[in-house]
Amino acid sequence: MDARVERKAIDPFQDAPLQCAIECSTNYASAPQRFEYFRTWHSDIVDVSLRCGDAVTFEANEKIWQLGDFAFAAIESSSLHLLRWEHKRKPVVDHWLVTVNLAADEKCRRTLRMRNLAVPDVCETEGRFIALFLPHTTVSAPLHPEITDSAAEFFADYLVLLHRNLANLKRSNVSGIVAATTHIVAATLAPSREKLEEAQAPIDAVIIARAIRVIDARLADPELTPDDLCRSVGVSRSRLYRIFEPAGGISNFIRRKRLLETRSALADSADGRSVSHIAECMGFMDPSTYSRMFKQEFGLSPKEARALGWQGVQHSTWLSIDQPVGNTSTLNSLLINNSLGLSINASC
Repeated sequence: MDARVERKAIDPFQDAPLQCAIECSTNYASAPQRFEYFRTWHSDIVDVSLRCGDAVTFEANEKIWQLGDFAFAAIESSSLHLLRWEHKRKPVVDHWLVTVNLAADEKCRRTLRMRNLAVPDVCETEGRFIALFLPHTTVSAPLHPEITDSAAEFFADYLVLLHRNLANLKRSNVSGIVAATTHIVAATLAPSREKLEEAQAPIDAVIIARAIRVIDARLADPELTPDDLCRSVGVSRSRLYRIFEPAGGISNFIRRKRLLETRSALADSADGRSVSHIAECMGFMDPSTYSRMFKQEFGLSPKEARALGWQGVQHSTWLSIDQPVGNTSTLNSLLINNSLGLSINASC
């Protein structure tokens, strides 16, 4: 009998940051050749042409991350150029291509398009957008999938959230990313109770990102309550509370965001408002209660924070205020912690 024990291969770099696999910039080419340089990046997959704008001044940057069998791309070109993307007549791949525009204004509605590269298609883009390439076998769907507006908007929010978190991910997170993305694609194309349950992790991450957008926009609004937030985001109270549990609850999260806002104002030497006025603008009407909460959160009084801030000094507790909460070993908890502003422990 062979008593040797088979050992599984261990990736010694699994805790290393997820690196961009490909990065291109038209700055590497001379001005007259820049658009042609950009066009050749994609010539095997799609034909790119300019609908408007001066090709001589064309500038663009593109980054691509390898996520298992998926490829995630972020493309940024001058808003002066309208790009026309046409699928190849004889495609070499039949991948699904999902694109989302990244408008400069966060309030603008994001547009998601999903199509198969093996099917003739033409689209136009300008400025910044992200793209996800999925092998055709990833999901079972018609070549011209029908996606509801709400599902498309949700999927777009997930891809934007993933894009924002790429810098915080590690190589060990890739399998979780692939699984979560596969589940949310399936739930988007053919929603069912089972598929929605499988996609709960990325769905929770998107809900929290949407909730934070509402909170940031209405931080000084005294009418902002957990119940009001539930209505704005469209989720139940119990689900919102469960998702915000890593941050100590939704009320605690809003309170902390408001305290952070007052801390920034106090540290700004150009802001001459009184401490009590700054506190009142964020809904802290009782000065003594505000001072107590501020000191409990930051380890010093509002007046001490102002004195240090005006001297250009950061208190030592400010540098480590965002502590990791709970287990960040899953994509769900990692994305949620990142969305909540909770730092990722380097040992995770």
